[in-house]
Amino acid sequence: MSELSVNHLLGIKYLNKKDIQLIFETADHFKEVINRPIKKVPSLRDITIANLFFENSTRTKLSFELAEKRLSADVINFSSAQSSVKKGETLIDTVNNILSMKVDMVVMRHPNPGAGVFLSKHVNASIVNAGDGAHEHPTQALLDSYSIREKLGGVGGKKVLIVGDILHSRVALSNIFALQLQGAEVMLCGPKTLIPKYVDKIGVKVETNLVKALNWCDVANMLRVQNERMDISYFPSTREYTQQYGVNRELLDSLDKEITIMHPGPINRGVEITSDVADSKQSIILDQVQNGVAVRMAVIYLLASKIKQ
Repeated sequence: MSELSVNHLLGIKYLNKKDIQLIFETADHFKEVINRPIKKVPSLRDITIANLFFENSTRTKLSFELAEKRLSADVINFSSAQSSVKKGETLIDTVNNILSMKVDMVVMRHPNPGAGVFLSKHVNASIVNAGDGAHEHPTQALLDSYSIREKLGGVGGKKVLIVGDILHSRVALSNIFALQLQGAEVMLCGPKTLIPKYVDKIGVKVETNLVKALNWCDVANMLRVQNERMDISYFPSTREYTQQYGVNRELLDSLDKEITIMHPGPINRGVEITSDVADSKQSIILDQVQNGVAVRMAVIYLLASKIKQ
């Protein structure tokens, strides 16, 4: 069997095209497993995984936990809100204390960019980055690409639009890397204040007119505005943002073609997307949620098979 070229999943930028292909083929197998009456496989019965979330998360945390349990791994959940981190304990001390319980893998979400890379150099366990600040969120980008592949038959050659708060989004950066690696074209759309300066250097198009951008694309991935990461105002008001960059049914019906709508969640209904779009046949938002479990099972399984060696 082929194996991943990496021992950790720290970001899409560390993967190659073959790695992504292998993750998707493995996810295909696990998707079939989770649709069976008995949804568990004994693949990781001797593996212990710690979920370390130093930032709030509902969907990602539940998705990882379900993926781990479907693979029969032993799971430890850690939340910094109820931990010694509040008393000043360092990240390495926290993780080393957990590793002394003989943990094989750490799934970590952290507010600081690069926390997973830092940790991978200091501890003897496989690290999965579940989001580091506004930097990367690799499993989200993988499940997004996997969902496009499932809906449109492939990712190469497709035109994918990412709309909204690109500046504060770890999902956007990971998606750009993953889509380009698979041969898709990427365009960003949003207020100029929310488009980062570095986009010129990474080969993506930018369009500030939403109608033009939607007519260009095959898939539109709608991001929410991340108010919790903003210390200044990036646009006049939420109402004005919605008027310029929100997608509603009327707008979708006015386009020259039918496009696929995605959203990494949580959705601010009525801001970046209306309910009649989120719940429509063009939306694959719930498919993304289901695919998240299969893709995370694949990532954990492939990394664990390297630990077993």
